[in-house]
Amino acid sequence: MIRRLVLLLALTACASLSARAQDRPQAFIGAQVIPIAGPPIENGALVVHRGKIVAVGPASQVAIPPDAERHDVTGKVIMPGLVDTHSHIGGGAGGDASAPMQPDVRILDSIDIRDTSLKRARAGGITTVNIMPGSGHLLSGQTVYLKLRNGNTIEDLLIRDAQGNYMWGIKMANGTNSLRPNSPGPFPGTRAKSAAIVRDMFTKAVDYRDKIRRAGGDRSKLPPRDLGLEALVEAMEGKRIVHFHTHRHDDILTAIRLSKEFSFRVVLHHVSEGWRVANEIAQARVPASIIVIDSPGGKLEAVNLILQTGAALERAGALVAFHTDDYITDSRLFLRSAALGVRAGMSRDNALRAMTLAGAQMLDLQDRVGSLERGKDADFIILSGDPLSVYTKVLATYVEGIKVFDRNDPQDRLYAVGGYGASRGQDVHIECFEDGEGHR
Repeated sequence: MIRRLVLLLALTACASLSARAQDRPQAFIGAQVIPIAGPPIENGALVVHRGKIVAVGPASQVAIPPDAERHDVTGKVIMPGLVDTHSHIGGGAGGDASAPMQPDVRILDSIDIRDTSLKRARAGGITTVNIMPGSGHLLSGQTVYLKLRNGNTIEDLLIRDAQGNYMWGIKMANGTNSLRPNSPGPFPGTRAKSAAIVRDMFTKAVDYRDKIRRAGGDRSKLPPRDLGLEALVEAMEGKRIVHFHTHRHDDILTAIRLSKEFSFRVVLHHVSEGWRVANEIAQARVPASIIVIDSPGGKLEAVNLILQTGAALERAGALVAFHTDDYITDSRLFLRSAALGVRAGMSRDNALRAMTLAGAQMLDLQDRVGSLERGKDADFIILSGDPLSVYTKVLATYVEGIKVFDRNDPQDRLYAVGGYGASRGQDVHIECFEDGEGHR
């Protein structure tokens, strides 16, 4: 009882401090500011108030409100909070072994926001994240877009649209993970059968959509409600983005082909062999969210994963973002993705954009996050040095003007560097299967 009371008082105190921080403008002065939307600003200034950016530019040109709390960050670097387009933090699980396509499943129903993996993500500078179900299904469920605010429930972290609805996408996959040739039941045993199952369900969604249209609002003529088909209809109407796990070049082209057949917007994820079909990806105007692994392995279809994929896609003109697929890449090490991308031929500007604004575009959040511009959410990080340096540390992470990670705080530092207690309460997710039979 006492422990619960202490926790309640602590949460109340945090909420009070957050409210006061929102009431008074905060000015961060003297750092190099990397706005992403423009060139770096030496000796810059960033002013935030009530969760929004109100000014950014050279310190000599930005008017600091007289009541602002000033923070001297000389010698530091400020850039937008990182956007992770593909993560599994929170210990969530999606579809089970009952069917290969389960569009009615919602990952938000199984996310534990007290899982310490969220704290690791904040320590890595991540402020916006797309949490996905796994890839052991052709469609394993609905994703959810979260801001890594301090919160008490999942609702406190949800990103909502102008109508107040929480924002989400759909997770699909092809290739090896969703093939289960030796498993009983409805799962596919070949790549061709995988695509056939997808076509069959989307065809049913087309029929469901057409029946609704023909009903013209007459309830007596509406088909029985189907939550899964509803989700697919929203995808075909452009309301939901399909996030498609795919590795081999032929699987990549199959994903693009399906998106054209059923008119859904798609973001390709992983694309280990994307360098082989970079021109085709760019010509289809399909974004690619890639993972950078400096010690690849694990499965045969990813054997051709190379660090040069980002550079190849950039040269072809495709929109490129990075993701962690946490725990495949630890969220604390996310900035290394940009550094390795540059090492393999990406331009510095595009590599940093791939950590921020490009990812925001892939989540339909580019008007709110991903760059430091007036009117956008005050999501930013303070770094000890150049973002591409292995020696650089995330010193502080802010979400909507509230500090959610402080490396000077001993508890936060524990989540950043590891050690006894750093992973307490964490449910480690390993991308692939989530079928209730011990596979994760």
